[in-house]
Amino acid sequence: MDLDLTKEQGFIKSSAREFLKKECPVSTVREMRDDPEGFSRDVWKKMAVLGWQGIMIPEEYDGMGGDFLDLALILEAMGEVCCNGPFFSTVALGATAIINLGTEEQKKELLPQISKGNLILSLAVAEPQQWYGLDDIQTTLTDTGQDLVLNGAKLFVENAHISDYILCVAQGPGKGLSVVMVDPRSPGVQSSPLSTFAYEKQCNATFKNVLIPRANILGTMGEMREDLEGLLEFAALAKCLETVGVLQAAFEQSVEYAKSRKQFGRAIGSFQAIQHHCANMVVDVDGARFISYQAAWRVARGLPASAEISMAKAWTGEAAKRVTALSHQIHGAISFCDEFDLHFYYRKAKACEAAFGDVQYHLDKTADRLGLV
Repeated sequence: MDLDLTKEQGFIKSSAREFLKKECPVSTVREMRDDPEGFSRDVWKKMAVLGWQGIMIPEEYDGMGGDFLDLALILEAMGEVCCNGPFFSTVALGATAIINLGTEEQKKELLPQISKGNLILSLAVAEPQQWYGLDDIQTTLTDTGQDLVLNGAKLFVENAHISDYILCVAQGPGKGLSVVMVDPRSPGVQSSPLSTFAYEKQCNATFKNVLIPRANILGTMGEMREDLEGLLEFAALAKCLETVGVLQAAFEQSVEYAKSRKQFGRAIGSFQAIQHHCANMVVDVDGARFISYQAAWRVARGLPASAEISMAKAWTGEAAKRVTALSHQIHGAISFCDEFDLHFYYRKAKACEAAFGDVQYHLDKTADRLGLV
């Protein structure tokens, strides 16, 4: 494994951190939490000029032609400022689905629009009767011979309220799974916003006798389970990289606070207990980064990475709990005051921990691969 950045990747990393700290600092989360859309379309367009939405889209479809490591660097930088908005749902989920599952006509039509920042996408998987994964999907896609009809309900659909298409996972036709692109403005589609812990914009979405054009099918109807499992693994790893950025920022803020905050006439960082807290934090942060980038490196080279992804998600989830808890212990009660930024990192870490499978889910998958289940 070689984790040295190329010259181009070094530029992506530095420019992403510089851009986000200027255009989308963590204070933006406070400003946008009551905004109906939850993000700045001006900043979204600036990201498109930088090529971020097209970072993994092949050049023949007006993208940058990058790989997963290029995307990972942007996601980590976004985690450092707790960036909310439709980047993850559009790029890490939607664009990846179309690149891997779309027909040539769909790629020519949709991918250039994503690159230009003209298209926002979301992925709808979770349902009321399940926690996570592809088992017990009860949303149905029925082929009547003339029409395709979608019925069901989805939970936690990120950015459904502003999406141009919701990529919806459904059961059928038959016993397999399908993926359909749903126009949220279609008759029978309703979405309602949720109040979320990390101020991310998520919705419940319902589909009642929604007619789906056959041109909106991604992949082969009723045969998409294996492809979807790959997409969800990809999403879990992308969330790991975002988590690394969140934890790095929480750690850096805590060390700076420990150096500047004085008690009993001395900086609190001079006390052994605080020193041990900071040491434990950096071990967790570097461990999360290493195990996540190891998996990312394998994905970027097209190597099998399912085991590495589950290990990374389980590790970063536990690290997220420990690092943010220690951050709050170092800061004391002030960290829970709204005018202080640290609570945004705690909220974001908790959201990342649960997204695309929590610690227990990925530990179970790891044990399964060891032949222990």
